Amino acid sequence: QVQLVESGGGLVQPGGSLRLSCIAAGRIFSIYNMGWYRQAPGKQRELVASITTGNSTNYLDSVRGRFTISGSNAKNMVYLQMNSLKREDTAVYYCHADVPAERYWGQGTQVTVSS
Repeated sequence: QVQLVESGGGLVQPGGSLRLSCIAAGRIFSIYNMGWYRQAPGKQRELVASITTGNSTNYLDSVRGRFTISGSNAKNMVYLQMNSLKREDTAVYYCHADVPAERYWGQGTQVTVSS
């Protein structure tokens, strides 16, 4: 089992920044990939960014250059630095962690971009 807890969401004006954090506990030694998905009202959940234990990263095209994902060497934390936020970035952001044959999810943190 892996437990994930996110933090750092909130309300920000367009053009502002937020940093999301996710800490994992439990079978962290088996984690090989962590990342962030988001889901806006009425839309499907989409991958925002992910990072492997080898530090390979992947980004949604619409956030590349604005968002940066990073992880701790201890493999138990992942961060998402979000800059130049846009209204369309408003969503619930979910942290995930992958171990062989299973994916775990956090409870989600709301990000609202509005003036």
